[in-house]
Amino acid sequence: MNAYAGLLIYFAAILGFVAVTLAMNRWLGPQPAPEGAKLEPFECGATPIESVGDRALPVKYYGIAVVFILFDLETVFLYLWALGAQPLTAAALCGFGVFVALLVLIMVYVWRSGLLEEVTR
Repeated sequence: MNAYAGLLIYFAAILGFVAVTLAMNRWLGPQPAPEGAKLEPFECGATPIESVGDRALPVKYYGIAVVFILFDLETVFLYLWALGAQPLTAAALCGFGVFVALLVLIMVYVWRSGLLEEVTR
């Protein structure tokens, strides 16, 4: 049997299992009628202050999200580098220095651009 045929059979089995499970849940599962409290945005009884969907999230938060993801991923890479650099050589230290220098440059750019202060206003 071809390796791709086995992979396709595997994917078909997964999709079939998911389809059968969802169908059984729809047919056999409980279907309560939605009533008052369940239709509210907050089930705790608090009245909503604003209607949902009127206001978009300000764009300034997207910049913070991108910077957070950037530094979060780079922290993971630093951890993996520390695990993988068992024989610590000069080349490995130079690579580490370049990586950390780029991190510092990015942080200086974020700080000088005022992105962090923009969110707190």
